Amino acid sequence: MSTTIEKTAFLKSFGKRIEVLRKEKKLSLRQLSQNCDIDYSDISKIEKGLRNIQISTILELAKGLEVHPQELFNFKVDGES
Repeated sequence: MSTTIEKTAFLKSFGKRIEVLRKEKKLSLRQLSQNCDIDYSDISKIEKGLRNIQISTILELAKGLEVHPQELFNFKVDGES
């Protein structure tokens, strides 16, 4: 598997994890945006795997979702066994 495909698969899987956590907490994109310092359109792009983010953004997402940052990485990358 090439590096580009691996990175894309990881970003999409990470985004799906954020979406699952957000929906479990019954939060809209705008509500999550209000809970952290990230614009709702950026959260949408993260959930779709279209945005590569910084560690500070991971911390903001965790704060907004009221979870430990490690919880954001509790997923398997698509295509991973």
